[in-house]
Amino acid sequence: MELIGRGRDADVYALVEDRVLRRYRAGGPRKAAAEARLMTYLGERGFPVPHVYDANATDLVMERLEGPTMAAALRRRPWRCAAYGRMLARLHDRLHTVPAPEFLPPSAASGSGDRVLHLDLHPENVVLTARGPHVIDWCNAAAGEPACDVAMTVCVLRGVDLGPGASLAVRILLRALLRTTATDPTPGYAQALPARLSDPNLTPAEADRLRRALG
Repeated sequence: MELIGRGRDADVYALVEDRVLRRYRAGGPRKAAAEARLMTYLGERGFPVPHVYDANATDLVMERLEGPTMAAALRRRPWRCAAYGRMLARLHDRLHTVPAPEFLPPSAASGSGDRVLHLDLHPENVVLTARGPHVIDWCNAAAGEPACDVAMTVCVLRGVDLGPGASLAVRILLRALLRTTATDPTPGYAQALPARLSDPNLTPAEADRLRRALG
């Protein structure tokens, strides 16, 4: 199989022309079946996610989306940063209209609400297709309060070091997101910030930047 992508917990392989395999690495989380169940639930309610074909504890076979990630598009066209921020805001608002199913538990980062939260919704996890943006990587999803979801997006983006030019674009993106979304993230930082800082995948430099920005 051809390796076409690597995340912090999983690798993505091309299968056939229109399908990919997302495989969690040995020793990592075994969440693929739960992720597939949630993606199917969301797709049935009109939220833009890849179609799921099959799953077990570690492997998820799903639709191959054609198009760049929002992060790749932002690197090529940084002047579109405000538009991408508004797009992220609309994705958050659209997701937060979906009631959490009974099988989706809350998490330490999600608060006590009853909506579906992604809890990792940032430009690397949005694919820009001809049919519109689609959201991927649902392994952190939980039932909870929308403020926690938007706050986590802010935490992720404020901790990443992208260099001076890209950092300006991300600040503009965040400003557009926060001006557009219907959700005030302020109440969510009490859950999102400590959860992000406790992420074992967070580098010391990312944690330091995040503490300086929001701590």
